Amino acid sequence: MGAEDFNKYMRLTKLFTKTRKETPTGETAKNAELLLRAGFIFKEMAGVYSFLPLGLRVLKKIEGIIRDEMDKAGGLEMQTSVLQSKEVWEQSGRWSDEVVDNWFKSKLKTGGEVGLSFTNEEAYSNILKQYISSYKDLPVYPYDFKHIFRNEVRSKSGILRGREFYWKALYSFSRTDAEHAEFYERMKSSYQAIFRRVGIGHLTYMTFASGGSFSKFSHEFQAITSAGEDTIYLDEKLGIAINKEVYTDEVIDELKLDKNSLVEKKSIEVGNIFSLGTKFSVPFDLTYQDEGGQKQPVIMGSYGIGLGRLMGTVVEILSDENGMVWPRSIAPFTCHLIALGEKLAQADVLYEKLVQSGVEVLYDDRADKTAGEKFADADLIGCPVRITIGGKTPDGQVEFKPRSEKESQLVDEAELLELTQE
Repeated sequence: MGAEDFNKYMRLTKLFTKTRKETPTGETAKNAELLLRAGFIFKEMAGVYSFLPLGLRVLKKIEGIIRDEMDKAGGLEMQTSVLQSKEVWEQSGRWSDEVVDNWFKSKLKTGGEVGLSFTNEEAYSNILKQYISSYKDLPVYPYDFKHIFRNEVRSKSGILRGREFYWKALYSFSRTDAEHAEFYERMKSSYQAIFRRVGIGHLTYMTFASGGSFSKFSHEFQAITSAGEDTIYLDEKLGIAINKEVYTDEVIDELKLDKNSLVEKKSIEVGNIFSLGTKFSVPFDLTYQDEGGQKQPVIMGSYGIGLGRLMGTVVEILSDENGMVWPRSIAPFTCHLIALGEKLAQADVLYEKLVQSGVEVLYDDRADKTAGEKFADADLIGCPVRITIGGKTPDGQVEFKPRSEKESQLVDEAELLELTQE
């Protein structure tokens, strides 16, 4: 089996993970409960999870969507180190525990200290200053996917908030405020496209939030769900929200919103974008020579998405009482094929036909499980389509059931291949 084939299908008899009925001890978040029960993740400790084969497939599909949108926007993918030098971070003043209190740090045997990345501004600034000297070198939009480490006190929200998480960070390096503003608007559209493609765009709103020491406002993308830690005030008609942290009459007036139209909602932040200005370019002497020969500081922006948090948010929003309901775009497999009774040989033939047609198939070929157990596992795992071949299935037909619907239908093989390609 080649790597390409492996990406198309999997037999449950070859998958080492198992589902479980019981709720994992100590887990209160729905996303963690369902993902652990379905065998998508493994809990190493509070706030730290390993992604198992099914979970990694979902995570990689999310990564692919984000990469596609970043590349469309002009991003250049690279890879920065998780290990960060004390000396680099001292330049920005963020090495001290009194300034940043969630560092994971260690000492080198050869002397000196290193930290595990909790964000990327310093890393990118230190790298880019080696390559930017002229206005001709700008603008540039590098990004990467990497593991981030934060010594969080709160880590009881499953994969929504972890001490280790997988993150995409893009940084924009521009010549002028106007050039930065143009790309910033481009990224708003890119982020909205990402959330549409993963299935939660209809519940995700651009939200005005504090810009901290960087700017008056930053922009968060908040997904509406009762599981959220944030409170926002949403104008549903305009599709604009304000985070509680900046919810004042002054801000409402500035944004020309009607206070009476704002509805309080609980939400999860699934992405954010910041204007950084010269906050990091100045301490790193990140400058360029303009057309007139004058030295100018580079204008920066930051654009982050936590992939695990986004995955967990999809679970919180789209699951039901029986398990997860994955959108096709990020589902571990498109189809969950179930063989019942004496029709295993027929199911084997169909399995190969689906694979040859390019359909991603998770095949429940287990002989020691009842029909009820197999159906329960299929609902829990949450692939978009369930296909069943059983003793009551007429020859030449299969039972076809979308995960999001209650009723199934009998279809012939030609119809099935057409439906699975939609």
